[in-house]
Parts: sequence; C-alpha cells; structure tokens
Amino acid sequence: MATEKHIKITGISTVSWKDAIVQSISEVAKTIDYINTVKILEQTAKVNGKKIVEYYVTLDLSFTVDREREE
Repeated sequence: MATEKHIKITGISTVSWKDAIVQSISEVAKTIDYINTVKILEQTAKVNGKKIVEYYVTLDLSFTVDREREE
C-alpha cells in the first residue's frame, strides 16, 4: 500500500511567480524524496509604488512515504 504525505510551503521570488514555484520545489527536493505532485494554492505579491517587488506562492506538495527507508 502506498501512502502520500502533503506539506504546505510558501515560496518567494523577486523575479516571478513561476520562479518562486521552480525555486521552492528545487529547494524542498534537497531534503524530501519522491515528490510527485504540486498544487498551487495561492499567488500573491508585495507591491512598492507601481511595481511588484516580491512574488509569493503557496504550494501543496505531495510525496510518497518510503516505508523501506532506513533511518
């Protein structure tokens, strides 16, 4: 039987929402194996004057739990 676990994370970028998504997944993948889906829950931005200065994304990542993994 396979089991999936979900975590909610927030990514931040000064470039774009896409960059925030890509960089967040890349960073999480350094410590979590078997990531298999991502759901974009929310996209927001910080505005300074007339310009977006930071892009925020809230993501729901799921990954398969490895029951055979040695601690």
